[in-house]
Amino acid sequence: MAIYLVRHGETAGNAERVVQKPDTPLSPMGIDQARRLARRLASEGIGRILSSDLTRAAMTAEAMRETTGAPIRYDALLHERNFGDLRGTPYAELGFDLFAPDYEPPGGESWERFEARMDEAWVLIQRAADECQENLAVITHGLVCRSVVARRTRLPEGVAPDLSGLAWRNTSLTILDGPDPWRVRLLNCGAHLDEAELEEGGVV
Repeated sequence: MAIYLVRHGETAGNAERVVQKPDTPLSPMGIDQARRLARRLASEGIGRILSSDLTRAAMTAEAMRETTGAPIRYDALLHERNFGDLRGTPYAELGFDLFAPDYEPPGGESWERFEARMDEAWVLIQRAADECQENLAVITHGLVCRSVVARRTRLPEGVAPDLSGLAWRNTSLTILDGPDPWRVRLLNCGAHLDEAELEEGGVV
């Protein structure tokens, strides 16, 4: 049993370094990334897809459904952290650290509230994995991926417990082997975005 944890494909907001809005779709680059990921996982026994219903994640999940044939279930627990009134603002205009531990965005979620939601999301993910006869794909967002991996898994030797220095790439793949305690087999891998790797085929 494995969980294939995936960050969504690129959006214009990602490329332009803007705090994401909920309805931002994938860019042409993001659509291409999602298709590459789907081809990479086509023969990996994905039996079910669990996805955030925000547009960028849903579009990534749909690309995987088209390739694997696995049904999709959407759930708001897998949303990115809500940055409230700051959504749509370029990072360069903020003038402060949006991710500071004690910062609560106006109209949004504090870290504490976000992590409480992640506790619920992890219960959802584990239940879906238990019910799935094959591997489970989870399509979500960068901070969700980081929270799940840092707080719920056994990391590979040499990886910092807080995942410091690790930037979650668009359509990056992290594979968790279970059952509990879940262990990280592959971390934040974007090999499917490399043309040479795609030509060779298979999961790297």
